[in-house]
Amino acid sequence: MQQKNSMSGIKYAEKFSYGMGEVASGVTFGLVQSVLQKYYTDVLGLGVISIMLLFVLARFWDAANDTICGHVIARLEPDKTGRYRRWFKWFAVPLAACTVLMFVKIPGLSRTGYFIYACVTYILFGMVYTCLNVPYGSLAQAVTIDSSERASLSVARSVGGVFGAIPALILISFCYETAPDGSKKMSYPIIITGVAIIAVLSLLSYVVLYRGTKERVVEKSVKEKKGIFFKSMKALLTDRAFVVAAVVAMLYLASQQFSMSYSTYLFQYYFNAPALTMLPTVFQYLPVAVMMFFATKIGNKYGRKEICAYGILAAGLGNLVLYLLHTTNVWLYIVVLLISGVGTTFIYLLTWSIASDAIDHAALNSGVEEPYAYSFFSFMRKLGHCVAAVFVNLALFKIGYEGNVLNTSNITDSTLTEMYTWSVLVPALLYLSIFILLMFAYPLNKREVELQQQRKVEKWTK
Repeated sequence: MQQKNSMSGIKYAEKFSYGMGEVASGVTFGLVQSVLQKYYTDVLGLGVISIMLLFVLARFWDAANDTICGHVIARLEPDKTGRYRRWFKWFAVPLAACTVLMFVKIPGLSRTGYFIYACVTYILFGMVYTCLNVPYGSLAQAVTIDSSERASLSVARSVGGVFGAIPALILISFCYETAPDGSKKMSYPIIITGVAIIAVLSLLSYVVLYRGTKERVVEKSVKEKKGIFFKSMKALLTDRAFVVAAVVAMLYLASQQFSMSYSTYLFQYYFNAPALTMLPTVFQYLPVAVMMFFATKIGNKYGRKEICAYGILAAGLGNLVLYLLHTTNVWLYIVVLLISGVGTTFIYLLTWSIASDAIDHAALNSGVEEPYAYSFFSFMRKLGHCVAAVFVNLALFKIGYEGNVLNTSNITDSTLTEMYTWSVLVPALLYLSIFILLMFAYPLNKREVELQQQRKVEKWTK
């Protein structure tokens, strides 16, 4: 292992550049979270069961793709820029191109043709996204070995995620046009123009990430180690801290994506306010603007596991309150979500710090290389997409949403009640599951993290 310069004292300019990496991935990932599901139903006219099948098939491929990517990253010798930064230079342009391709509508295709095109472009997007996301997730381990500094990088990444989500939220809120019958429908010209702008924004953000960060901890290639891949996978699957952290990340991402995807339908049909679709997510992120200045210090003082667990419990209870209220007042709904958003703030800001702690645990106890750990972690997060897609499309199927329209004969008080119930109970159950896992299964409390940091410093400064 080579050690370059100081291991601590990362400057704000570099933290900003590191956070721009999440802006870069977040603007494209936000399209998948907020826009893609409704684009598939309303523009391409795909059935909800077909869409669910697409997301499930993509996750089967990711099981191989993500681990292969981690294996390649671990085997390649570092160059003068390090092990991870070069991947941003190689794949930023392909990601921008694949993002646009996902939203290109070829005229005249049948529903089957559109489904095949959607499968090809979505899976291709996922492959390229992995080639950027895995090295980006591993980059923090190469920037510094200090857990406090990594916590601050986690906050910078999470804040970048907030800004990265905004363009897609704006697009899904203002991409509608009025049809001759007075209904609101998605406008394809607006969609494709917005997607092209977002793709360029992603490319520019990766440039900032590449130029503004530095790898200080550079490990040698592991290509001389026989059987490293299978040994690493076995070690990860038997490491309780890592497995629980990965499952927590999966469930939290599932809750986020479900809320963002399903709210587009809820606000159009239940609240009859499609232009307000972005507000629940924006209001849930508002506490982040305040807590981003204090999250690292609070996490270091009271423990990242502890504050994330109690915060997510509060968020789960907030969604249960919405279920009991069963309000038709859109503003009351949004205000309660804002309060619930206070609870999710800590896990949102510190989730990558928890991931780093868990990856360090696997590295120290089993000798697992970071690219392998993060590729598996990335795959588990993508499973969150699958969980969300299943919930979203089952909910739409239950209320009779097929093709690109909710059959007006199915719009009854009972249908709308069921739509509302899905929107609040699914996140509530996911949040409460995360609380149980963090409190009773995740072993890295404040004291254990401090002991692990001491071991890490002793090992890496020899």
